[in-house]
Amino acid sequence: MSALVVDNIRKSFGEVETLKGIDISLESGEFLVLLGASGCGKSTLLNIIAGLAEPTGGDIRLNDRSLIGVHPKDRDIAMVFQSYALYPNLSVRRNIGFGLEMRKVPVAEREKAVAEAARLLQIEPLLDRRPSQLSGGQRQRVAIGRALVRNPKLFLFDEPLSNLDAKLRMEMRTELKRLHQMMKTTVVYVTHDQIEAMTLATRIAVMRNGQIEQLGTPEEIYNRPATLYVATFVGAPPMNILDVVATNNGLLVAGSDTVIPVPPSLLAGLPTGGSLKLGIRPESFRAEAGGLPLTLRCDVTELTGPELILSGSVGSQRLVATLPPRTRAPVGSDVTLSLDVEALHIFDGETGKRIN
Repeated sequence: MSALVVDNIRKSFGEVETLKGIDISLESGEFLVLLGASGCGKSTLLNIIAGLAEPTGGDIRLNDRSLIGVHPKDRDIAMVFQSYALYPNLSVRRNIGFGLEMRKVPVAEREKAVAEAARLLQIEPLLDRRPSQLSGGQRQRVAIGRALVRNPKLFLFDEPLSNLDAKLRMEMRTELKRLHQMMKTTVVYVTHDQIEAMTLATRIAVMRNGQIEQLGTPEEIYNRPATLYVATFVGAPPMNILDVVATNNGLLVAGSDTVIPVPPSLLAGLPTGGSLKLGIRPESFRAEAGGLPLTLRCDVTELTGPELILSGSVGSQRLVATLPPRTRAPVGSDVTLSLDVEALHIFDGETGKRIN
């Protein structure tokens, strides 16, 4: 039985349709990440699941129980917000246990739950401090602890790491991953950060304009993006997109004389002379021979330490390649790189949809 079912959820504000029919079925213990740019509707969907907003249409079921019209406190859901929302006049101990205190949970049971949450989050020495005496990462741990003690059927996270610096975000990602593996609780997590999505999720729903562009595992989203939007949104540096035309000899890169000699089996499924977009991830390039050759003019090189980022051009079109740091690529020279056929992603130039 699915733990959470989002069935054709719609939300309108006047004539503006924010959610345009969202369908998601989530199994117990899954970690779903709603990924998308600001304004795509991901936080609106999370608020509807939490009961902080009502949908215009559709249904939401948790363990086969409809949540439409159910008060947020009766949904057996815990939510962690972007802002920590801690009580500044209460200790960490009371902040974590405040929800249980309001529910009249016995003191002994409450203290046991707080102690267990503090142990899991490694904040036991902080229990008698006030929020003003904590760092940002420690405050976020307290906010997560407040949700943990409720032992809910579903956890909701609304961009919980966006207020932290890069190092703390990485540490908290690891903590969240560890907690999920230990507790096996169902999670819905909202973020615009693709690294968070790829590292945390068991499945990712990439959202755009109130709709789901693609729903799949991180591997599916990364290796077989369903649309141009997904292809360019997930990955750093982003996927290169080249305008190409299918010919009898291969894929002709528009604005150049370069033809990528792809196998006839790949060309057989492509419209000859049609508008096509070829996607190539920067990390798919190799400096040694042995695959499909592609020659580009080297314009800029940037050494990051573990890799060399080469920015170049094929005719009038730009692309980026990430290569081993010792690769020789003099600026202004022509550099021939190689690709595997599996590294090519072909999309319809008009619809933006993947051509299998």
